[in-house]
Amino acid sequence: MNSISSDVIRGYNDTIILFLLLQHPSYGYEISKHIKTLTDEKYIIKETTLYSAFTRMEKNGYIESFSSDKEGSGKRRTYYRITDSGREYYKTKCSEWNLTKEVIENFILKEDDYGSNQELS
Repeated sequence: MNSISSDVIRGYNDTIILFLLLQHPSYGYEISKHIKTLTDEKYIIKETTLYSAFTRMEKNGYIESFSSDKEGSGKRRTYYRITDSGREYYKTKCSEWNLTKEVIENFILKEDDYGSNQELS
């Protein structure tokens, strides 16, 4: 199975996390599980990457954290929710992605073109 290099996707971790927080507040493990599931395990976010993103986005005002008791165990769990500023940032990142995709598509060969000796125009 192919997987996505963390270098390729690094700039879009915030977008991925914010997308999930648009659905409802969540906590780290649940978010990483959803990312793994939604990508058919093609991208598995590292715990350090996830929590670094939480820290950065909270510092920038895109998300806020709050504590809640874990059902039945009495343990406190840190949840995250998106802010209005985070919603705006998400929209900006989506626009940026669409432009990035448009630009990069100009440099991507179709599988049929691999190994072709055709000159690029």
